[in-house]
Amino acid sequence: MNLFEKIPVQTLEIIYRDEQLIAINKPHGLLVHTTNMAAGETITAVRLLRNQTGAWVFPAHRLDRKTAGVLLFSFDKFTNSLLQQQFMNHQVEKTYHAIVRGFTDDTGTIDYPVAAKNGKLKEAVTHYKTLQRIELPLPFGKFNTSRYSMVEIKPVSGRIHQIRKHFAHILHPIIGDRPHGCNKQNRLFLERWNHYSMLLHARCLRFGHPVNESKLEITAAYQQNFSRIIEIMGFTVQTTVPFPGKIQNPELAGGSTISQAGK
Repeated sequence: MNLFEKIPVQTLEIIYRDEQLIAINKPHGLLVHTTNMAAGETITAVRLLRNQTGAWVFPAHRLDRKTAGVLLFSFDKFTNSLLQQQFMNHQVEKTYHAIVRGFTDDTGTIDYPVAAKNGKLKEAVTHYKTLQRIELPLPFGKFNTSRYSMVEIKPVSGRIHQIRKHFAHILHPIIGDRPHGCNKQNRLFLERWNHYSMLLHARCLRFGHPVNESKLEITAAYQQNFSRIIEIMGFTVQTTVPFPGKIQNPELAGGSTISQAGK
């Protein structure tokens, strides 16, 4: 295991829970479940959450190991099949935040095919808007300064590494991304700020509840390492999460705050 794939062992932060669904704020470096590429890995989000809740849980979608943020599960296979249908039919609005190299356009759409596991190219579309741009007095290559953007990203399709590949394609790689990012920038962040994780965060999921059809909005706060870099770099975007309709129910979510919109 290298420095860029540290696995945190901790109690998972539960950010939503009801009778059918549960969502966590997945930390950087944690696998959702075992894979062929990491067959020997015993610490996964599925296993930790099952141990923490004492219940079987089924992931409704996937997040890259290096990506943090909202990860949604069901407590039963039937509900999970309904959720997975929503993801497949593009009925779930996914919002990510990332810090990338360079100054991105105010808004943009990246329409560029991404290879599937079998190597076949699949249609992939990603929308984004720039939240803020920062220029720092850090010499880099032939330049006297370094430029970065914080972007809000809404992928339409859900191809493997889609966001990472798309931003590398438009020459604005995500900081901390390996292998799709800029190794020199990753080294700069490691040497200057001791930062190694990928700066991509699954910020929010919006969808209809598969059972009661209420509108849900589940939002995850930035991980501590992401918030630290935001502060160091001088970004002033909102770093705390507004939870409309807060419900405090320690018995339901282990003391966590549960957010449910549209009820």
